[in-house]
Amino acid sequence: MTPTKIGIIGGSGIYEIDGLEDAKWIEVNSPWGKPSDALLAGRLNGIEIVFLPRHGRGHYLSPTDVPYRANIDALKRIGVTDVISISACGSFREELAPGDFVIVDQFIDRTFARDKSFFGTGCVAHVSMAHPTCDRLSAVCEVAARDAGITVHRGGTYLAMEGPQFSSLAESRMYREHWGSDVIGMTNMPEAKLAREAELCYASVAMITDYDSWHPEHGAVDVTQIIATLTGNADKGRDKVRRLPALLGAERDLCPCGCDRALEFAIMTAPEKRDPALVAKLDAVAGRVLNRG
Repeated sequence: MTPTKIGIIGGSGIYEIDGLEDAKWIEVNSPWGKPSDALLAGRLNGIEIVFLPRHGRGHYLSPTDVPYRANIDALKRIGVTDVISISACGSFREELAPGDFVIVDQFIDRTFARDKSFFGTGCVAHVSMAHPTCDRLSAVCEVAARDAGITVHRGGTYLAMEGPQFSSLAESRMYREHWGSDVIGMTNMPEAKLAREAELCYASVAMITDYDSWHPEHGAVDVTQIIATLTGNADKGRDKVRRLPALLGAERDLCPCGCDRALEFAIMTAPEKRDPALVAKLDAVAGRVLNRG
């Protein structure tokens, strides 16, 4: 059994977690660069919580500029076992209304200007992304949301776009009608891929703020509209987070989905061919498998 340590990555509108005991902001050094911000560490109902504001306090980082590798490495380095991503998203479905939450279980990655892996020349690895979120952790997020009185939908495909601009009407229609996407956002990729490489359980909670640009009665996405919805969603998100410790428990066994063993057979590079400098940077992310023997 492993002590549970919950990592919360807060997106637009969620820059802190209320009610943490012994809360303090901690600077975590990562070989992958500086994380988005210091990490807020504390305890909630006896369980350790680590919060990271994805865009930094004051929202100064654009989706493209978020240091995704440093963020995931820092959470792993500080001992987090379960990562819950909370992010603002647009909706492609009438039934997924602004104010609702969606527990995402699939992604389509349309980002193109980001570092998407911890691995590369000198240490090559391939992890499975067939099921990119942790079913166990997603189920807990669903229960926590329902207990908080939130309208929540289990399952959905998240289209990750580069941004920072919102979709054109033609893009919005394509993503919705031809690609089968349910929500659209700018930040869960490569975050989910990196969490899998770091052998972290990862769940994605999309907070719906708008209908993107496809909806004939809602027109173009308006930032003022998004901010107004975010204000209400942020309170709901924090309420959901407060319910997580009791549902997850103080200790956890091996993940039944295998998230915490994702690198078991993933590293392809022979030990004698591995770049020592890259291997050193992978100490937190992949130390479990790289340090064998």
